[in-house]
Amino acid sequence: MNNSRRALIGEIKDSLDEIRDRIDEVREEEQESYDNLPESFQEAEQGEKMQSVIDTLDEAMSSIDEVPEYLDTAAA
Repeated sequence: MNNSRRALIGEIKDSLDEIRDRIDEVREEEQESYDNLPESFQEAEQGEKMQSVIDTLDEAMSSIDEVPEYLDTAAA
């Protein structure tokens, strides 16, 4: 792989960091909203949906965390 493609991979990794941070912001806001619900609402359908969203955003961030390793392997 040449240097310009390696540089492009570096830019992609930077973009992934920004995307992950933005997802984390949304997840934190959703978590805060969930935490501020009364317990009875947390256990209701709406609370379960919110928790599912939080879990899904956690999974998305975990997936993004894996991508740089693949990119590093490709750039090696």
